[in-house]
Amino acid sequence: MTIAGKGYYLWKIPQVARGDPSAIVARALEAGLTHVLIKIADGPNWVYNYDYATKTDLVPPVRDALQSAGIKVWGWHYIWGDDPVGEARLAVNRVRSLNLDGYVIDAESQFKDPDKKSAAERFMRDLKSGLTGIPIGFSSYRYPRLHPEVPYDIFLQGCDYALPQVYFELAHNPEEQLAMSVEQYYALKNARPIVPTGPTYHHNGWRPSADEVERFMHKAKAMGLEGVNFWSMDFATQDSMADLWRTVAGFQWSKDPPPADMPERLVELLNQRDAGQVAALYTDRAAHVTGARTIVGRELIEAWYKALFKKLLPKARFEMTSKSISGRSRHVTWKASSDNGSVSDGNDTLGLQDGLIQYHYTYFTITHPA
Repeated sequence: MTIAGKGYYLWKIPQVARGDPSAIVARALEAGLTHVLIKIADGPNWVYNYDYATKTDLVPPVRDALQSAGIKVWGWHYIWGDDPVGEARLAVNRVRSLNLDGYVIDAESQFKDPDKKSAAERFMRDLKSGLTGIPIGFSSYRYPRLHPEVPYDIFLQGCDYALPQVYFELAHNPEEQLAMSVEQYYALKNARPIVPTGPTYHHNGWRPSADEVERFMHKAKAMGLEGVNFWSMDFATQDSMADLWRTVAGFQWSKDPPPADMPERLVELLNQRDAGQVAALYTDRAAHVTGARTIVGRELIEAWYKALFKKLLPKARFEMTSKSISGRSRHVTWKASSDNGSVSDGNDTLGLQDGLIQYHYTYFTITHPA
């Protein structure tokens, strides 16, 4: 999996839409995000975004909602270098148990200590052996030349991406700072593709303008970078940052539209009236339920759609009239018109798994022409 398009870091889940997974995914879809990076760990022992009072991991329901909407979920981890074996072990356990799409190392001031070079080597060795096949990114200071003590080459040797923190705090020159950061990262020994992180927050009386955020994205595209990230959803979804959120949301990174949510994909294929393509949206053992019966399996579901297109609603035109999101579930209402009659009361519930439909309950009545 590659990082491309627009992404957002998420620091503390409860600070975004009060931690409601359906609201978080709605905001991510609104912004056209291709990926979200959630903090999953800090140091060797602290499982992050975990409610220790109730012993509840807050990540899985948010992960499910995002992945079901076609948005990749990466985990990020602030490391200290005091216990590299423990930090690598925690990283591997979290990424594997959460079934994440990628992992980001956040290594900063602690690794200016020259004694931490061996810790970086051990951490990367253990991490790579445990995360085979999982893409890894490295997030750190924007200007390596200002922080030469940090062992960039050791971290980047085991990574697939560099994610410099180009925050341009107390300044208003995003293009110049981004160009300088990219130039310095490409000059490193183990240079990797760059996906820079820009600021959508305020600090000590400073904040970027909406124009500067847009210029940051334009410059990244002009430089041929595959994507950008922003810090962070916690701040950008606040009312005081609404102009910055709208700017990121309104910027079309790719000529291709962002991945559509499942109801939109389903309606699009229904209007193409290709039963095979519609059935491909379902898992192999998906259940399709009406008030009269339940069928299981993609083959039987395809047969049902063939009957729908040829007998029940020939040459139909489908239109979604409403949608609501709750975790991995989508509730939609719809209408249709066809040569055999019309539907005005379509009412469906979709249960998603790994980006496909696992459960589909549908209700509708056909009003035939007089």
